Amino acid sequence: MANAFEGVQIHESAIVDAGAQIGKGSRIWHWVHVCAGAKIGEQCVLGQNVFVGNRVVLGKNVRVQNNVSIYDEVVLEDDVFCGPSMVFTNVFNPRSAVSRKDEYMKTVVRKGATLGANSTIVCGVTIGKYAFVGAGSVVTKDVPAHALVHGNPARIRGWMNETGEKLVKSDDRRGEWLCPQTGARYAESDQGLCRL
Repeated sequence: MANAFEGVQIHESAIVDAGAQIGKGSRIWHWVHVCAGAKIGEQCVLGQNVFVGNRVVLGKNVRVQNNVSIYDEVVLEDDVFCGPSMVFTNVFNPRSAVSRKDEYMKTVVRKGATLGANSTIVCGVTIGKYAFVGAGSVVTKDVPAHALVHGNPARIRGWMNETGEKLVKSDDRRGEWLCPQTGARYAESDQGLCRL
C-alpha cells in the first residue's frame, strides 16, 4: 500500500483519514486512527491503538504511548510525552442523552510536559512547560510550569527540570530551586518555576 505522506511511516493496520496533516519523520503504529482534521507535527510517534480526533494539534516530537485517545480541542505542544493508557476528556459534564459537542473544552499541554501512565486530564486545564504528572493521577486544575503533581486530585509534590530530574530547595536563596545534577537554578513565578 502506497504511503501518501512523504517521510512518514504508517503501519498497514492504521487508518489515516484524508485531510489529516502529518509531519515528516512521524511514525504511526498498529490500529491507530487519525481523523481528517488532525494536525501532527514532525518526528511524532503514535503507539498502538491511539485515536487522534479532528480538532487536535500535536507539536514536534510528541510521544503518545499505547491506548491513548486524544479528543477534539486537545493541544499538545512540542516534546510532550503521553504515557500508556492515559486519558483526556473534552466535556466536563457528559450525558449520553444530552449532546454537548458545542461545549468541548480546550486542554493545552505545554512544551516538554510528561503525562504519566493511566493519568486522567479533565478538560479545560493547562499543563505548564516541563510539568510532570505522576502515573494514575487525576488532574482537575491547571498545573504550573515544572510542577511535579500526583494523586487524586493531583497536587503539587515538588518541581522538575527539563530532563525530568527532581529539583531540591536552595539552602541559601529564598524561593529558588536547584538541579542536583547540573546546578541549574530555578525561581518561583506566577506560572510556576522558571530557569534563571
